[in-house]
Amino acid sequence: MKQEIESASQELPAQHFSDTDLQNEWAVFLSELKTEDVVIFSAIQNFRLGKKDEETVEVLYPSEAARSEFEKVQNRFFNHFKTKVNNQKVKTEFRMEAALRKEVVTTRKKFEKFAEINPLLKDLHELMQFDLS
Repeated sequence: MKQEIESASQELPAQHFSDTDLQNEWAVFLSELKTEDVVIFSAIQNFRLGKKDEETVEVLYPSEAARSEFEKVQNRFFNHFKTKVNNQKVKTEFRMEAALRKEVVTTRKKFEKFAEINPLLKDLHELMQFDLS
């Protein structure tokens, strides 16, 4: 029984694929997802996929919440990708990358950043009562 499983896994197609193939399929998938499910699209649009080695795709994600959204559609993407490149041995590795996180910069945050650089802005704010909402 074990020998049958090993021989079956050895017979799976494992053709070469390039990072360009991966990026193209990811772009197509995102464009389809944008029209189907905007919430998941918004959560995973900042993911970065890259070919680590011949059988491994590395997925960089900004947060655990985004990864949980990706898990809802990852099977659909990778099944399509494996079929498209004719490589059923593709594995995935996940790594959190905080640099991918998009932060909303408000007027208040901008002001505070500039006030750190130039403390006179705080005095000016107290005098003029800027509306930073």
